Amino acid sequence: MTPRPLDAGRLRPCRAVGELRLDTGDECATLCDMRTVTHREMRNESGAILRDVAKGETIQVTNHGQVAALIVPPGTDTLTELVSHGQVRPALRPKSSLRSIARRKAHAGSTSIVDDVRGPW
Repeated sequence: MTPRPLDAGRLRPCRAVGELRLDTGDECATLCDMRTVTHREMRNESGAILRDVAKGETIQVTNHGQVAALIVPPGTDTLTELVSHGQVRPALRPKSSLRSIARRKAHAGSTSIVDDVRGPW
C-alpha cells in the first residue's frame, strides 16, 4: 500500500512528548526535528522559507501555537520523504494491533471516576 500524501489536518499534538503524531489512516508516525515557523514569520520571510522548501525541507507553520499548515516540496510522497530524512519514526506495530487489546468493564460509573479525579473541593 502506498502512503497517502500528508494532510496537516491529520497532525495531532502529543503534549507529553512535545512531538506531533501523524495519522495517515493505516500508518502512523511521529514527526521529529521539523523546522517550525509562526504565521508571522511565514508572512515576513516567505521568500526564504519557500526557497528552503524548494531545496527539500519540510516546514510546519503554526498559528497561536497550533499547527496550521505543513509546507512540503511538490511531487514527493511526504511520509516516505520524512522517513528517509530521519524526521519521522515509523510506528512499531500496525493500528490493527490495537484491536487485540482486551476491553475491561469498569467497576465504577463515569460520574464516580470523574469525582475521584477531581478530588474534594
